[in-house]
Amino acid sequence: MAKSDTEAEADYLADKVLGLRIFPDSAGKMNLSIVDAGGSLLIVSQFTLYGDCRKGRRPSFDQAAAPERAQALYNYFVEKLRRGPAPVETGVFQAMMEVHLVNQGPVTILMDTADRNKKND
Repeated sequence: MAKSDTEAEADYLADKVLGLRIFPDSAGKMNLSIVDAGGSLLIVSQFTLYGDCRKGRRPSFDQAAAPERAQALYNYFVEKLRRGPAPVETGVFQAMMEVHLVNQGPVTILMDTADRNKKND
């Protein structure tokens, strides 16, 4: 979470996560949402995603939200998703965790609320 993030960004991302059509339909095209595909969500906070490596050789976390604020927004985001149609599980905020997963395909989706007004949703 960025220092400037608010509940509005969390609301936007929650709606986007539930509606994003990234799962294959019967023709193998990315055409189904998590709800359509009957999936569930694993929400794990990851502070290091906010590392800015554009300058120097060490990531800068200057724009990351303070831990207390980030945790409040994380909890807000999780609770918003839990009110939705897909089951939600979480990691532990600020904990060292080992997460094992299997990815299908070389697909990574980046969602940044700073860009939301630049393109059509």
